[in-house]
Amino acid sequence: MTIILPLLPFYAERLGASPAIVGALVSTFAFCTLLAGPFLGRWSDRIGRRPVLLVSQAGTLIGFLILAHATALWLVFLARIIDGTTAGNLTIAQAYISDVTKAEDRARSFAVIGIAFGLGFLIGPAISGYLSQFGYQVPVYAAAALSLTSILGSYFLLPRREVVHERNAADPGPGGRRLALFDWGAYRKYFEEPQLARLLAQWFCFAFSFATLISGFALFCERRFTWNGRAFGPKEVGYVLAYSGFLGILMQGGMVGRLVKWMGEKNVVRMGFAASAAGYAMIGLSRTVGQLLAVNTVSSVGGSGLRPALTSLITQKADRREQGVVIGLTQSLMSIAQITAPLIGTVLIQEHLLVVWACWAGLFAAIGFVLGLN
Repeated sequence: MTIILPLLPFYAERLGASPAIVGALVSTFAFCTLLAGPFLGRWSDRIGRRPVLLVSQAGTLIGFLILAHATALWLVFLARIIDGTTAGNLTIAQAYISDVTKAEDRARSFAVIGIAFGLGFLIGPAISGYLSQFGYQVPVYAAAALSLTSILGSYFLLPRREVVHERNAADPGPGGRRLALFDWGAYRKYFEEPQLARLLAQWFCFAFSFATLISGFALFCERRFTWNGRAFGPKEVGYVLAYSGFLGILMQGGMVGRLVKWMGEKNVVRMGFAASAAGYAMIGLSRTVGQLLAVNTVSSVGGSGLRPALTSLITQKADRREQGVVIGLTQSLMSIAQITAPLIGTVLIQEHLLVVWACWAGLFAAIGFVLGLN
């Protein structure tokens, strides 16, 4: 995923895409994920996690191979639709971990996923940036090779017979079920509890601001910065994102835990929103690569504890038997943000409103900060 992230805008632009079309590509993937996610989860409940995980990973591989050979924009859209429709890798993996581990071991097991994601956001963009200088297809093939490796790992390393610990309706666990997408009545009750509703609103603000930034970052850098006399490309964008990933690993390697003990989760969330709001807005005002790295440091370091601390607060407000559903709700809110934010943000970039784009991302982070003052 993080190999494709800095590359996709340039890959699509080479085939004639405008910034708005790039936004539509990102939104299409998120829309397909939102529609298919609950179905994949229920399917894995019936036939087991392992076979659905293999199908999901195979869809990702097929999507990457189509992307690597795309000669027209419609093939890029087809690749993202296939990948998005089968993109149950993470949620099914979470459900698998929840199933096969004892309750007291789950938190440690889920921490490993967080570490893996942190390493991915460091290594993936760096690989993409380095390999892109040999051709835009090369990083896509690298992503496909990693996807094939994950399929082989799931096939040969995961046991065919799943040994389930405590999987029942009363305790869905941290990776638990999602409600049906259009089951609005069941969702409503979670928004009727004031404290949980405010936290969910903060979660959407976080997701929307981050999705705005990450979906438009490459396009923004391409139009604003140069390196050795050339406009920023996937190499430069990949290295900047790898730097952000490096800062995130440093913070999550121990600093975030210390901050939570010292300040409490609510204050860490407030600090994260404040740093994100300031950092995102200042990105729009940056004019040199040095300034970009400086403000990126502010948003990356300050915001690194935002997601885990906010997730913890949300799960604390939900009954244990409903934590899986509430986490599923946050994933749905994340998908909605990833559908809408790129469509708006990339249109702003297309209209050359670069500062407005950055401030738009910062505005939602600022709203999240204000909501956390109560």
